Amino acid sequence: MTTTRPLMKATRIHQYGDADVIRYEDAPLPGPAADEVLVRVAATSFNPTETALRGGLLHGFLPVDLPFTLGWDMAGVVTEVGAAVRNFTIGDRVVGRLDGGAGAEYAVAPARLLAAAPASVPLAHAAALPVAGLTAWQAVFEHGRVGAGQRVLVNGAGGGVGGFVTQLASHAGADVTATASARSAATVRRQGARRVIDYTTTPLPEGLRSPVDLLLNLVPMPPEDAATLPRLVRPGGHIVSIATPIPADPGRSVTSRHMVARNDVAQLKELIALVDGGAVTLDITETRPLEHLAEVHRSSEAGGVRGKVLLVP
Repeated sequence: MTTTRPLMKATRIHQYGDADVIRYEDAPLPGPAADEVLVRVAATSFNPTETALRGGLLHGFLPVDLPFTLGWDMAGVVTEVGAAVRNFTIGDRVVGRLDGGAGAEYAVAPARLLAAAPASVPLAHAAALPVAGLTAWQAVFEHGRVGAGQRVLVNGAGGGVGGFVTQLASHAGADVTATASARSAATVRRQGARRVIDYTTTPLPEGLRSPVDLLLNLVPMPPEDAATLPRLVRPGGHIVSIATPIPADPGRSVTSRHMVARNDVAQLKELIALVDGGAVTLDITETRPLEHLAEVHRSSEAGGVRGKVLLVP
């Protein structure tokens, strides 16, 4: 006898293309393997890189099987536990970065990729943390090695990653200068930037008082623009970019590193501790129904997304 699997709503793509390929549709309810849990999703959050995945631009190094359920960030409640899972039980509030699948009413996740959600914020808000927070953590502490007294320039502080980068660098004791538009300036200052340069009226290097020790670049740009950035860094200084690679300047001993963030649950737990301790806040700029994901993709590609946008099933 054939058993019909229950259905849920999910945001899926069946082919690569523009935002019109995103479908909010019925999909089979997944079941957890022995080392997985099933989570009732409270929220996922939008990351601009997902527009590149949807368009097929990441297929070379991040291939996915179609149809593919979008969504990397997930916060929710455990509803089913695989036979080998010992660290979570039904009813636990969890958060984590998945390899897709979070943009649905339910998601399965390896238990090793999840952490207990922060207790100090609404569960849905925790979905803003994994991808952007881990990217920022690794840029600031692993690659940038930010410490007290360093002069740091955060180029692109108004985005989801930028807010975390600014807060973490400030928390580490750095003197932070940030670029942001006028609509983001007040938030960026609250997050710890001592100076904010409005890039819409004062393009770099204008507005920068003196060369910095470290440039953290979060902005995609043409190569010719990227080539101008090393002069913003003092001789012997460093550049870390999560977007367009920035050339080094060997003649002035300026090094440059282009990074791609990885999943790291230990670091996620440290971020959660900072959230619960009040050192890091979550900049939730908008909360929308999951069925509006295609509209969020379009808005992002038009430059209309700031901070973190939550999508709630």
